[in-house]
Amino acid sequence: MFSHVMIGSNDLTRSKAFYDATFIALGGKAGEIDAGGRLVYARDGSRLMITTPINGQPATAANGGTIGIFAESADQVRAWHTAGTENGGTSAETPPNLRPNGVFVAYLRDPDGNKLCARTPAPK
Repeated sequence: MFSHVMIGSNDLTRSKAFYDATFIALGGKAGEIDAGGRLVYARDGSRLMITTPINGQPATAANGGTIGIFAESADQVRAWHTAGTENGGTSAETPPNLRPNGVFVAYLRDPDGNKLCARTPAPK
């Protein structure tokens, strides 16, 4: 459905440390800086891009927004959560847990306050 999601950061070096650790925990790769100076993570045809705002104003987190990322297993979700909290992120909502619908989830805020969720696919 989406080609990419772009979020703002006030410190791309700090964001790279956080997102590299969390994407590697999910079996992904470290991000790369593109020609436009954006930090890019690509997987399965989708991209997450992190940039400093082009208007020169400080980046702010969306109030009510969450970016969801699929994980293959509960162990990957736990590893993602640990990698995030060890690299400048903060735990959000409840600790990693199994929801009544059978989905295992964890929530983090990145160093700029953007809310993220890693989750397993819903059981079939």
